Amino acid sequence: MERGDEQAKQNGHGDGDAAEWKMVTELRAVVEAQDPAVKEEDDSALRRFLRARDHNICKASAMLLKYLAWKRAAKPHGIITDEDVRDEIAKDRVHMHGFDRLGRPMAYLYGARHFPARRDLDDFKRYVAYLLDKICTRLPAGQEKFAAVIDLKGWGYANCDIRGNVAALEIMQNYYPERLGRVLMINVPYMFMAAWKIVYPFIDEKTKKKFVFVANKDLDATLRDAIDESQLLEEYGGKLKP
Repeated sequence: MERGDEQAKQNGHGDGDAAEWKMVTELRAVVEAQDPAVKEEDDSALRRFLRARDHNICKASAMLLKYLAWKRAAKPHGIITDEDVRDEIAKDRVHMHGFDRLGRPMAYLYGARHFPARRDLDDFKRYVAYLLDKICTRLPAGQEKFAAVIDLKGWGYANCDIRGNVAALEIMQNYYPERLGRVLMINVPYMFMAAWKIVYPFIDEKTKKKFVFVANKDLDATLRDAIDESQLLEEYGGKLKP
């Protein structure tokens, strides 16, 4: 074992190469000089920001500083509680159950239950951050990403929310980098594609590749290929009870 790799293991960095962890240390030093709050973030979090900016320390530091400022404003008490988003939770748009075959926790989003006419954008953005925090608490040791199914069965123009979708994407991409593994888009109505074309330019190149549109004829096979029957919800033909 080379000395750098050995030192990395001693620092609890056994899951990456020493050169990358050295860059994490450099990133921390750059950001800490401008915002000491970075001390609250662990090295794995910094590594995600570094990877999101292709290991460019200058770009990663700018991204991380923006995140720290957002975190202070969005979570003045450190966390977003159930009570803070009680009304949003009551709309029952998101369920979190089971894991995919790669060990990533699953979220199921039901697009036809979202009505932008009934939502306040700031409340919705707080709810998005709450959901991302919640699913991240379900990550098993050694896993940094989650996966999702977005079910658009019954989706119509009353559910179309360009501003909300863009806001959610910006929160995920800017403040939770390298957390999303894959999204399966299922039961997609033709009319949804018009809205998708508007939202698509706001998605970064890495994230675009993570959205997979599943044809209805391939739905069962795709879900079973991605998720073991024991971890797949009963409503999709699996054995997992909600």
